[in-house]
Amino acid sequence: MDSARRQETTRDDTARGQERAQNRALEMELIREAQAGSRSAFDALVRQYEHQVLRLALHLTGSEHDAEDIYQDAFLKAFRYIGNFRFECSFYTWIYRIVTNLCLDQLRRRKTRREDHAVVVDRAGEEIDVLASVSDNRSFSNPARELDRKLLGEKIQTALGKLTPRERMVFELKHYQGLRLRTIGEMLNTTEETAKNTLFRATKKLRLQLADMR
Repeated sequence: MDSARRQETTRDDTARGQERAQNRALEMELIREAQAGSRSAFDALVRQYEHQVLRLALHLTGSEHDAEDIYQDAFLKAFRYIGNFRFECSFYTWIYRIVTNLCLDQLRRRKTRREDHAVVVDRAGEEIDVLASVSDNRSFSNPARELDRKLLGEKIQTALGKLTPRERMVFELKHYQGLRLRTIGEMLNTTEETAKNTLFRATKKLRLQLADMR
């Protein structure tokens, strides 16, 4: 029985690996066609990643207006510089690098990121309540609970506001977007080790700021 399950798992893994390889090959072909001047090929790349790009920009900026601007700027920049793509990474990593850099610029231009840091957006575009991990058995309809929630949300906002734009970016890409440190490093034009150190600093700052929440 265990042997049969292992064989089935192996077949599934092999099938997924083949599918990823096929998708990768198709993507590379679209990039080559776009580099040769095919607008339809570039449009196909846009359709493949447009929702992910918009979600990432929205999450990192906390502003629908800013996210839409960054979304447009990112693909305009990608279209302009597609000829510089060297196939050393995936298009996913390349376009995310453009988006994160645009978001970093935007975050540096303004102090606060969003009105309620208690709510973030995950990779699937679903809202996550950061405060859900804080143990509390009282009813959500309890006014005292709602006051506590507001106060905790303000503390989270203050804590995140004390991170540098790059620290906040690395923290959110790692914990909210679920990206690997190596990928984050590539996106931010730095090394995996540097991204790891930045994440460590960000986490340490947040722990110090939020220590009294538990």
